Amino acid sequence: MRSFLLATRGRHGADWTDWACYAYLLLGTLVMFGPVAWLALSSLKTPAALDQSPPTLLPYEPARLAVPGRPGELPLFRVTAGEHAGQVLAEIRRVGLQSQLVDPASPAAPVRVPVADRTPVLRLHPAWSNYTEVVRRFDFLRYFWNSAFITVVATAITLLFNAMAAFALSKYRFRGRATVFLVILATLMIPPTIVLVPNYLIASALGLTNSLWGVIWPGVATPTGVFLLRQYMLTLPDELLDAARMDNASEWRLFWRIVLPLSAPALAVLAIFSVMWRWNDFLWPMVVLNRSEQFTLQLALNAFQGDLTTSWNLLLAMTVLTLLPVTLIFLLLQRHIVQGIASAGVK
Repeated sequence: MRSFLLATRGRHGADWTDWACYAYLLLGTLVMFGPVAWLALSSLKTPAALDQSPPTLLPYEPARLAVPGRPGELPLFRVTAGEHAGQVLAEIRRVGLQSQLVDPASPAAPVRVPVADRTPVLRLHPAWSNYTEVVRRFDFLRYFWNSAFITVVATAITLLFNAMAAFALSKYRFRGRATVFLVILATLMIPPTIVLVPNYLIASALGLTNSLWGVIWPGVATPTGVFLLRQYMLTLPDELLDAARMDNASEWRLFWRIVLPLSAPALAVLAIFSVMWRWNDFLWPMVVLNRSEQFTLQLALNAFQGDLTTSWNLLLAMTVLTLLPVTLIFLLLQRHIVQGIASAGVK
């Protein structure tokens, strides 16, 4: 890994193309992961830290200190001008544009300092309580279970249905096979919002509204999945299936015992895509689900924002918790994406 990262094009050192390449990669990394890092760090800030201007990247908060003879803990400020410049003093009170400060070592003699001549002393203090507060105050575990149930069940059904369709379109010879495949691909050009109303009417007629199954069933068959699996299954040798048929293997056994195991890389790719689609889906669950106890995490995030006030620290913490599962799945299975797409012949 070290030799790969430090490899250069020049024979006697780094060439200008190496520096340009590293600069481009660094810029791409900042653009892609900068907002995610800002989100994660902001989720550890208190409401006061989020309101700081100018904002800070790390979760700082004003330092406080218990001063003898004064109730509670007093905020600390560093004096920037005047007689006490450079000293760290504790603020007793603020009156208008004047601030009364005392030296924590000798708090008997307060001094007056203009507000513009002191800056708060900050300390690094991650607010881990944001995450515990989200779980305690809101039904986060129920929302997580709803999203996990929809994602897992819908992904399993999607893999089964798309694999069966791809098997029929790749290994069976029948009249109209190419037409059926073209019609399936043509549905890729139809925006999901176009079929939103017909899907809702069908789901309502079948009694699937306000049900997690109403979120699962309408999207189990995807043209992208059929196309990906069909392209991969075309590479499987027909002689292998013919040999199994000669041994009196049924078509279902061919599909379940031979085709599916050999299509594992493509199935892994489709599973990753399906998990990301289902976990991040917002529009269709918002249409079908109306009761809060059946909300997914995405709907809960939307409902978390109040009409007048919003607890941004809790909202950011809940957003990070929502992103963690799909991020971990993607990191663990990302190598299957390149392998599956390359072996499926998608250029």
